[in-house]
This record gives sequence, structure tokens and C-alpha cells, in this order.
Amino acid sequence: MTEVRSGGAQGVPFDALIVGAGFSGLYQLLCLRDRLGLNVEILESASGVGGTWYWNRYPGARCDSESHAYCYSFSDALTQEWEWSERYPGQPEILRYLDHVAERFDLKRSIRFDTRVTGATYDEESRLWEVTTAGGERLSTRFLVAAVGCLSSANVPDIPGLASFAGRWYHTGEWPHGGVDFGGARVGLVGTGSTGIQAAPVIAETAAHLTVFQRTANYSVPARNAPLTQEFRRYAKEHAADIRRTMHTSYNAHPFLISDRRAVDTPQKEREAIYEAAWAKGGLQFRATFRDLLSDPAANETAATFIKNKIREIVKDPLTAEKLAAIDHPYAAKRPPIDTGYFETFNRDNVTLVDVRATPIERITPEGIRTRDAEYPLDIIVFATGFDAMTGAMLRMDIRGRDGLRLADAWAAGPRNYLGLQVAGFPNLFMVTGPGSPSVLCNMPVPIEQHVEWITAYIDHMRRNGLSSIETTEAAMDAWVAQVNEAAAATLLPQASHSWYLGANVPGKPRVFMPYAGGMPKYRRICADVAANGYEGFVLGA
Repeated sequence: MTEVRSGGAQGVPFDALIVGAGFSGLYQLLCLRDRLGLNVEILESASGVGGTWYWNRYPGARCDSESHAYCYSFSDALTQEWEWSERYPGQPEILRYLDHVAERFDLKRSIRFDTRVTGATYDEESRLWEVTTAGGERLSTRFLVAAVGCLSSANVPDIPGLASFAGRWYHTGEWPHGGVDFGGARVGLVGTGSTGIQAAPVIAETAAHLTVFQRTANYSVPARNAPLTQEFRRYAKEHAADIRRTMHTSYNAHPFLISDRRAVDTPQKEREAIYEAAWAKGGLQFRATFRDLLSDPAANETAATFIKNKIREIVKDPLTAEKLAAIDHPYAAKRPPIDTGYFETFNRDNVTLVDVRATPIERITPEGIRTRDAEYPLDIIVFATGFDAMTGAMLRMDIRGRDGLRLADAWAAGPRNYLGLQVAGFPNLFMVTGPGSPSVLCNMPVPIEQHVEWITAYIDHMRRNGLSSIETTEAAMDAWVAQVNEAAAATLLPQASHSWYLGANVPGKPRVFMPYAGGMPKYRRICADVAANGYEGFVLGA
């Protein structure tokens, strides 16, 4: 190990270290360094900024939030100067945007790239966090902020025989930066969540043959992506403040509001017309057509039936169409994908759908994938199997708090915390959009900005009042977990038993509904009230 690295003079710790240089980490750095004047650095395992958008370079990688909303809103100048090209930005454009932000605000000088955090231990005597890196460095800091992202720990399924595969395999969350040439190759795509739905049409364009292995059939609505017109760009800039107010009012932080009408009260002919218009417009606004879609099973069934019928209309082969429409959960109970030609892809002669719920994958062989009733020869396997969502990136850092308490042990039965911000026993450790916050149920930049600003305001409060530590309590965590469960139970979200919202995509992971489903506006009010009430639920140390 090297000597403990100081933030200034030898022996002086950093005021704060931030783990991760994505949307969260960049804004947290700006707030702590430039607004509070603290001595801060980001530790980033990648060679550049971007977080999930640095690693997720798979074919078709694209945001499902509209570009004029999937961006920072803290700087009017930044909003006015940046030009988005498409309704739904692709990975390269989002990465260019974040790189522009880092350059514009001179953030890179405070980022240590190619630095992976392997451990963090709280020293109670000094009230400092000792952070270790894969390169052997040991850094001390007063505050530790985990800006590691909700979807950043790739989940490679443990399928027997993977090591024996003679071809090449990739996970979409760790895609080669030089790309992958599918020309003339027999490709197997495992997974049909939002990533697989984006990747399949693009892979099919050049592959000799694409075999899609579907365990869980999924809903999807057309994105209707297109270049932005000059008129819309001008509108978005002129009405930026109004758009921001709408996002702060919206249940899931998008630039549109959920309709106040109820599907069950709407005559069928009128309801079908509303769905048709939403389908034609495309995008996530489809789920905003009626306010009872996620609370009333009968209402949800109207949307589910509409989408299943659309699948049957699009896909020419009846047997394939029925496999794709055999969806076993309510619409939007899992993250609702939007697509560009996904269902149409199955009309191609070079695409095959395999239902691995009916005929499970038994193993990977040197030649390909073997299911219970067949073997599929493959040259390339693509795992679109998602992430160890919301907790994976935190747990792989080996975080140890007061009295050596391991975060992995504190979360053995699920991620207990307070407001998605803190865990009892881990003083001065903050999470940005952690489990227990609205996070993945929202357009992410909005909860990210709210979290970062709340954390910044609290650290400023501590400094002005001569406080040295903040730590939540077991009682506060218990009360918050109860609120998270209550909010989820008021919706249909927990009915998707195999959703990554519940951790169901990772074998052995506790089944706990992780995000807060009460909506971003309500969550914002709760956090504001906590601060106004003297940071209720936290113990403040002198």
C-alpha cells in the first residue's frame, strides 16, 4: 500500500470523496467543490466520464427519456448552449454531452480516472473514511458519497459451460469500445428486457442469423424516434423553465403529466382511440394516458390487451406472435421498454425466437447454447441480462462502517436505509439515488439533482454549525422501509415477481421492492420536511 494521500498538506484528509463520474458524481463534484469550496475528488474506474453511458455501448443503446428532459437543469447557460439532435438520444450523444459538461465546468482536474474503489472503512476515532483502491492507494476523507449509479453492476448469468464456448461472448453493460462486428455471424441474444429490445433490431441487420432467447415476454411501445426539428429545439429552450416545473410536478419526473382520467370510467371506443393516439405518438407517454393504469388491475388490463393485440398485428407468424404476447405481468409493472422496430424484427427470415421458459437453457457448449430440446450453433453470444440493480455497485466496494459492520451484512435481508440516502452504522456516507429513493422509476436527472442538492445543503449545514458527523438511526430506517413498502403495495409494481425492481434477476438476492413508488414530488416534500425539522431521523455529531 502507498501512504495515505492527503487532499492538501500532508496528513490533511479530503473533505469529500465521490465514487463515480456519471450524472450523479459530476454534479456532486460541482456542488461540493465550486459552491461550497471543499477539497473534493471523484474516483472513477473508467478512463472517462459518463458512468453507465461510458460502459453501455451496445448496438441500439439509447435513452428512454426524451433528450430535452434527460439533461441537467441547474444551469440555464448549459441548457441554452447544448443542442440535442434526436428525440431520444443515443449513447454516443449522451456521452458527448457529459464530456461537454465536464469540460465546461472544469471538472476533470478533480477526477481520478482508472481508479477503482475496492474498500472503504470508517475510523470512529478520527471520524474519517479510509478508502482503498485497486491501485494500492489509501485515501482519507470526511465525507464519502457513493454516486455509483443504479444500473452499473453487470449481471452475467451463471450458465454451465460458458467457459467452454469456442466463440465470443459479451455483456451489453461492458461492451467493447471498438464495437463488435456481427457480419456473417450466428448470434444468440439472451434477454428481452429494454436492452435486448434495443439491441435485437440492430444486430439482426448484419448478422447471418439472430436467435433471441426469451425467458420473459415483454411489453414495448414504439419510440417513434426522429431528429428534432429546429422549431422544437427553439421551443425547448424558450420554455426551459416551464419544462423544469413540469418535471418537478410529474410523478416520475418526465416533461409530461399523467392524465387525470381513469381507464375504467372511459367508454371502450374512446379509450381505444386514446391508446391508438398514444401508440402513434410513441414513447413513455403511453403509460400516462390514464391515471389508474398502475393502481387498478382492470384498468391495466385494458392497456395490456391493447399492446398484446398490437404485437399480434405486427408479427406475421402466429406462433411467434403468441410467444411474444404471452406476457405474465401487468403493463409497466416492470420498466416499460420503448423500441424501434423490435417486434418487426421477428418478421425477418434471419431471426428466430426461442421460448426458454418452455424449453430452458441447460448449458452453453463449445458450439453454442443447448436448451432442453435443441442445440443452437452460435459464433457470438450477447447477454442482455441487465444488472445487479441498485445494490450491486455498492456491495462490491466492501464498505465497512462503525465497529467494522459490513454493508453486505447490514443489507443481508435487503437494502434497509433512510430516504435512500443513508444507512445506520455508516456515518457521513451518502448514496445518490440509492435503493429506497424514486430513482429508476423516474427520469433520472431529476432525482439526481434533488439528491445532490440535499446532500450538499446538509454538508453546508454541518460546516456552518460545527458538526462533524451525520448518521441515520435504526428507527428511521424501519419507518422508511415501511413507507417504501406501503407505497409499492398501493401499485401493481410488486406483481411482476421476476422484475429487477425486486432483485429477481440475480439468483440469491433478497426479494425486496427497492425503489420508492410514491412519486418524485412527494419524495421531494418528505426530504424538504426532514431538513426543515432539524434533519429528523438523523443523529448529528459535534
